[in-house]
Amino acid sequence: MSIMMTPGRVIYNLGSLDRLPLGEGRTFQIEETRIALFRTRTGEVFALQATCPHKNGPLADGMIGDGKVVCPLHGYKFCLATGEPLGNTCGALKTYEVSLDANGEILLGLDI
Repeated sequence: MSIMMTPGRVIYNLGSLDRLPLGEGRTFQIEETRIALFRTRTGEVFALQATCPHKNGPLADGMIGDGKVVCPLHGYKFCLATGEPLGNTCGALKTYEVSLDANGEILLGLDI
């Protein structure tokens, strides 16, 4: 993992998009923050906090589809783009800026 600094932000290069299979999620440890990255079957990439606020379920192990992730512990659903809960009273998930560079490398931005 490589790191780039910009004013007020740190950009982490998490490696090739190939590390993230279509339709799946993976958890990354970035310093002291655990972040779940998801790659939809259409190729979109999203980054959210790694655990469900309800019972700390590991969201990267949840099912994704139709723009949402489903917590594997209790079936709570959240919007991948905004982190907002869908049909439950949980708090929203923290979202993170994620993009791909020209070489297909995953770039994750964190505010400092």
